[in-house]
Amino acid sequence: MIFSLLLATQIVRSPGIATTSPKRPDKVVHSEAEWKKLLTPEQYEILRAKGTEPAFCGVNLDQKGEGTYYCVGCGLALFEANTKFDSGTGWPSFYKPIDTKNLWFLVDRSYGWTRTEVLCARCDGHLGHVFDDGPRPTGLRYCMNGKVLKFVPKKK
Repeated sequence: MIFSLLLATQIVRSPGIATTSPKRPDKVVHSEAEWKKLLTPEQYEILRAKGTEPAFCGVNLDQKGEGTYYCVGCGLALFEANTKFDSGTGWPSFYKPIDTKNLWFLVDRSYGWTRTEVLCARCDGHLGHVFDDGPRPTGLRYCMNGKVLKFVPKKK
């Protein structure tokens, strides 16, 4: 019960991260029909319909090694592998984005909770949520859906 009360009002703000969809010269906009052609059904459900993959079942959860995670909808670089950590939640978690301009936050009041949704700044795709219970140096936990992240290993 205490856990659910803590989740009930968690709004996170972070310097440099917008709270409305950023205006960008490289903005990616498609019709819903075009998105359905570009994405797998699972990716569409998460990225465009704001779904969530089941915990401990997604790709990229156990991904190891140096590299970068990109948005599957538009290819924007989102997180470096060296900022990933095991949060024990069942979803890939990161403590900071590559650039604060690559994400934006939206207050999410679905399911009777108040949380902070994380969206891609280029295509406005739903990536996951951010919480203020992460490790140093930021104290944030970007809890992402692995199926909407494309991992590209660092070339050696």
